[in-house]
Amino acid sequence: MTVDANKETLGFQAEVKQLLHLMIHSLYSNKEIFLRELISNASDAADKLRFLSLSNADIMEGDGELKIRIEYDEDKKTVSITDNGIGMNREDVINHLGTIAKSGTSDFLKNLTGDQRKDSQLIGQFGVGFYSAFVVADKVEVFTRKAGESAENGVHWTSEGEGEFTVEQVDRSQRGTTIVLHLREGEEEFADGWKLRSIVSKYSDHISLPIEMVKNEPPAVSEESEEESKEDSKADKAPEFEVVNKATALWTRSRNEISDDEYKEFYKHISHDFEDPISWTHNRVEGKQEYTSLLYIPKRAPFDLYQREASRGLKLYVQRVFIMDDAEQFMPMYLRFMKGILDSNDLPLNVSREILQSNKTVESIKGALTKRSLDMIKKLEPEEYKEFWKQFGQVLKEGPAEDYANKEKIAGLFRFASTNSGTSEQVVSLDDYLERMKEGQDKIYYISAENYNAAANSPHLEIFRKKGVEVLLMYDRIDEWMMGYLFDYKGKSFINIAKGDLDLGAIETEEDKKQQEEVEKSSEDLVKRLKEVLEAKVSEVKVSHRLTDSPACLVVGAYDMGAQMRQIMEAAGQKMPDSKPTMEINPTHPLMERLNGEVQEDRFEELAQIVFDQAALSEGRSLDDPAAYVKRINKLLMETIG
Repeated sequence: MTVDANKETLGFQAEVKQLLHLMIHSLYSNKEIFLRELISNASDAADKLRFLSLSNADIMEGDGELKIRIEYDEDKKTVSITDNGIGMNREDVINHLGTIAKSGTSDFLKNLTGDQRKDSQLIGQFGVGFYSAFVVADKVEVFTRKAGESAENGVHWTSEGEGEFTVEQVDRSQRGTTIVLHLREGEEEFADGWKLRSIVSKYSDHISLPIEMVKNEPPAVSEESEEESKEDSKADKAPEFEVVNKATALWTRSRNEISDDEYKEFYKHISHDFEDPISWTHNRVEGKQEYTSLLYIPKRAPFDLYQREASRGLKLYVQRVFIMDDAEQFMPMYLRFMKGILDSNDLPLNVSREILQSNKTVESIKGALTKRSLDMIKKLEPEEYKEFWKQFGQVLKEGPAEDYANKEKIAGLFRFASTNSGTSEQVVSLDDYLERMKEGQDKIYYISAENYNAAANSPHLEIFRKKGVEVLLMYDRIDEWMMGYLFDYKGKSFINIAKGDLDLGAIETEEDKKQQEEVEKSSEDLVKRLKEVLEAKVSEVKVSHRLTDSPACLVVGAYDMGAQMRQIMEAAGQKMPDSKPTMEINPTHPLMERLNGEVQEDRFEELAQIVFDQAALSEGRSLDDPAAYVKRINKLLMETIG
């Protein structure tokens, strides 16, 4: 190679500097992972070239035998990984090796805590495999040329991981990429053939490309003299290479031939995750449609899970030829955390994203993979499921709005806190709830609030606690929106106990109804006075069925937006229509009895305003005039003290 004068020194993106600093200082507890990551990148480069060659055969430059080669030099303490894949030009090198071009990078880095174990898991989710080279190397060189470009457009990239890198133009006759690692002091063990082979066998045996290394030959047993041996060793012999991996696409093999460790390593290869998956399923479908799928449930949510524009989907192959990395058309958005591959015999080799969007075969496969994914989630062991729900529960809650056909199946996977669980941990399934329903109960009762404490301490729960009826406590931000699409489960309708008239059905006895009527009749004057005073704030005042311990509560209409959803929409800049709640009162409460006996109208109004504001606060609402509320409370306190 001849060096061109066109040499440039550039600085790493700030986020790369921070990441390199963490990684160089032994962030990875398992250093040998660097080789897995670099081999995985090389495999991806070959896949991309093979795909491009479908429409442009010349891009192969007469060399269609794709492979990866690993070489080492014990004396120079170097390890080299070479592929003849797509390669890079100067712009690609600067963008891919100097920048982490991903949305959410800053948020990701904020989550790095300095805890080695936790941070390595985060970095694995972020997928920055190339930079793992600096864990074992104090200098990394990259020689590369993009397929289809001329030899003089080769690029040489060099960095010592200290904040900057150099890029220069070189002649490179071979397309693809060579990465040369100059090993750090103390990492010489990696410049050893047996060590490198064992790493390939452990982490990369499943790679479908052949991975080559110099053939290991045992020492020859002969009667030749020591001098003759020395002369032979000096002879300039071309090294003989051999394939050191199975070089067969893992998903094409029979399930009983594949070990759990091989499945786990393949997952890490396609996902660039450093942790094992929770579960996986490998299926071959034959008949009307023919395809193979290998689906995985990750253990941990990726950092960009809630960025809906982030890349997602399965690796798509057609007849074992790689087509695209993120084929999102085969998984619904609420299952965007699923990883895996799909290899179809029924799609054309030149399939594009546009063709996938309107293809009937795609819709059929998507339906089957969706059901398979939901079944796999359902079969998780209890402890596994608990962790799964913490990571992916809120995303799964998007399902009822997106996938009507599987609405009940998705709902069966949900977990909630409840008045029975006594804790904020979401462990109660809808099936658990149905099993514990009271005799005569024909509805599923729930309440949504800003947080667990607001839900668990809501005055709306009082009658349910008295009757021993379980109520689901929903406090995730998505819950109220989700319940707009989830109306029933296994024939039982959902009722938000903070909305509309309360219907207890057969739980309410005739004696309860009679007592309620008597209280309503005896409280007519109080209700009328309160309505006149609070006319600007409430649509109605009525005697409550719900309250046993609190003086009052606020109830929105059955079809109105709840307080939690209003806050979310307002925070997003949406103007909400004006709507007044109903105030329900408990006339038997001492405060309401005191209010009923108040003859001074100005005093009555002051106390009524305090009762209303307290009811609003207990719902998690914000007050229109907090200063006025504080003033009224202070006045009341002063009177009490005086």
